[in-house]
Amino acid sequence: MKRTIGNPLKMLRSVVDYGQSCGRDFERGVFRISSYRENYSEGSTLRELKGRTSAPEMKPKPNALEWKMNYVQTGFTKSISVSMISRRMFSTSAENDSSDIETVKAIYDRILDSITKKRTAPPNALLWSFVAKCSSKEDIGLLYDILQKLRIFRLSNLRIHEDFNTALCREITKACVRAGAIDFGMKALWKHNVYGLTPDIGSAHHLLLHAKENNDVDLLVQVMKLVKKNELAVQPGTADIVLSICANSDRSELMSKYGKRFVKSGVKLRQTSFDIWMDFAVRKGDAESLWKIEKWRFEAMKKHSLSTAFSCAKGFLLEDKPENAAEIIQMLTQTLPDKRVPDIEMELEKLANNWPLELRKEKDEAFVAKLQGNIVALMNVLRTMGVDKNITIQGA
Repeated sequence: MKRTIGNPLKMLRSVVDYGQSCGRDFERGVFRISSYRENYSEGSTLRELKGRTSAPEMKPKPNALEWKMNYVQTGFTKSISVSMISRRMFSTSAENDSSDIETVKAIYDRILDSITKKRTAPPNALLWSFVAKCSSKEDIGLLYDILQKLRIFRLSNLRIHEDFNTALCREITKACVRAGAIDFGMKALWKHNVYGLTPDIGSAHHLLLHAKENNDVDLLVQVMKLVKKNELAVQPGTADIVLSICANSDRSELMSKYGKRFVKSGVKLRQTSFDIWMDFAVRKGDAESLWKIEKWRFEAMKKHSLSTAFSCAKGFLLEDKPENAAEIIQMLTQTLPDKRVPDIEMELEKLANNWPLELRKEKDEAFVAKLQGNIVALMNVLRTMGVDKNITIQGA
C-alpha cells in the first residue's frame, strides 16, 4: 500500500519557519528544500523517496513552488549580507577605536611595517589618523618621512603614479600650522615634491590665515611667492585674507601690489575685499588710488556697500567737493532700510572725528585743517538736504 507524502508547499513553509527560528540551521533548511525539489514533486511516494528505479519521472511543480524557493533563497542571502555587513562595521569601528588610542610613533611603525615587511598598502584611515594626531614638529617630521616612503612604495609596488589628493594635502598643511612646523607646511605648496602631495590654494589659505592671526607679513610674502611659482589659482577668499593682512600691517606697497595682481588675474573680488581696499586708500589720503579701485569695483558690481559708499564720500572730501560727498550720503539714507540708519550715523561720526586723526599720521597739519573745513561744509549741506544726524565735530 502506497503512502502519499503531504503537500510540498506545506513542507516548504515548515522549513522556512524552522530556518527563521533556528538562525544557523536556516541554510540547512534551504538545502533540504533544494533536495526535495530535485527528487520528488506533489504526489510522490515513499517508494520513490527510497530511489527505486521503477518510480516514474515526475516534473516539478512550477510557479508556486519555484516562487517560494526564490523567496527563501533571497531572504537567506539578505540575512547573510546583513550579518556580514554588521561584522564588517564592527571590525572597522574597533580598528578606528584602536587607532584613536595609538601614539603618532605607533601609527608610524604600523605603516612602516605594512610597506616594508608585509608589502601591502596600509589603510587610508590610518594615514588620516596619523595626520590628525600630529601636534609637534617631531610628529610632522615623522609624517613627512612616511609620506616619502609611501610614495616610493606606491610607485614601485603598486604602480600608482598619481599623487595623494588635494584634501589630504590641505589636512597636512593644517596639521603643520597646528604643530608650529611652518617650514614643512610651505613644502606642501611645492608642485614637484618627493612626498606625493598635490598642492592647491586651500593649503595656502591655512598658512595665510596663520599669517593673519600673527600679523606675519614675511610669511605672507613667502606664501604668495610660492603660490605664484607653483601656479596655484588664487580665489576671492585669497584676496580677502591677503588684503586684510596688508591693511592690518599698514603695508600700502603690498596692498597695491597684490590688489592689482588679483584684478589682472581675473579674480572676481568680493564686496568685502573692496571694502578693505578702498577704506585703506582713504585712510592714507590717497584719492588717486581710491578712484582706480572704485572703477574696478563698479565693473565687478554696481551696488555700493555702506563702507565703499562712505569711502567715495571721503574721496570727494579729499578733493574739496563736500557737495558730491553729501549726495552720496543722502542716497544712502534713501536706499538703505530703516534698520541700517543707525549705521549711517555711526559712519558719519567716524568720518567727522576719527578719520582726521588717522590722516595726521600721513599728512601735515595744513592738509588736516583743510579737510576738517570740508567736513564742516559737508554737515551743513546735509542739513539743507534734510539729513540732520546731530554729529558733533571735535575741534571745529
